[in-house]
Amino acid sequence: MKLNFKGKTAVVTGASGGMGLATVDKMCLLGMKVLMIDLKEPPKKYIKNSKISFIKVDVTNFNNLKKTIENFYKKNKSIDYLVNTTGVLWFDHDVSVTSINFETWEKVFSINLKSMGYLAKLIIPKMKKNKFGSMVHISSIDALSGDNKPQDAYGASKAAMIRLSKSLAIQFANQNIRSNCILPGAVETPMQNRWKKNPKAKKNLAKLIPLQRIGRPDDVANAILFLLSDESQYITGTELIVDGGITSKP
Repeated sequence: MKLNFKGKTAVVTGASGGMGLATVDKMCLLGMKVLMIDLKEPPKKYIKNSKISFIKVDVTNFNNLKKTIENFYKKNKSIDYLVNTTGVLWFDHDVSVTSINFETWEKVFSINLKSMGYLAKLIIPKMKKNKFGSMVHISSIDALSGDNKPQDAYGASKAAMIRLSKSLAIQFANQNIRSNCILPGAVETPMQNRWKKNPKAKKNLAKLIPLQRIGRPDDVANAILFLLSDESQYITGTELIVDGGITSKP
């Protein structure tokens, strides 16, 4: 499979996280210019890279996000791709909807879902000008089922992302703009730092996965690049599950 991205431009949110960094690495190797957006600063090698612009911005602040995207667009004259890896999962605070503090609920929805709406509102009009664009949003397999020990705000917000992505896909298909979701399973990222304190839990989880390992950020980044690329030009409004096979189990 040949991926041709040379000279293309991309916006990556949640860019300093595990999946974000893995995606940006591959984009740069393929000759893309990348706007990295995150509240956390990435390692210095990314800031020094001439192909990368890093801006520290809160994706739930519409005005600041708008300014950041407008400046990148003005400089590069296009935004070809959006990769939305922004997400938050607060294990200790995100619980059953019957017990959750609704400030937590609202914060999770703001970060996971409202930011997706902001990004669509700001970036799709720019894609329409060039009649080209591809967007990939990181949802989760947690969107697909319930749990007796739930993170209800996380799961519900990730399910809503799928619905919104499908709507965007239908609305803008005639402009050659695609929208798809990736649903990762367990992936070893900073979000899962709890495994450092409990490596046994990680080992036990890996045994439940048909491929017998926890996912790596590169596994998701490879799927992202495929869905952005022309190799997937007839794919829109769908979800790609990257979970080692665990959702296929009865």
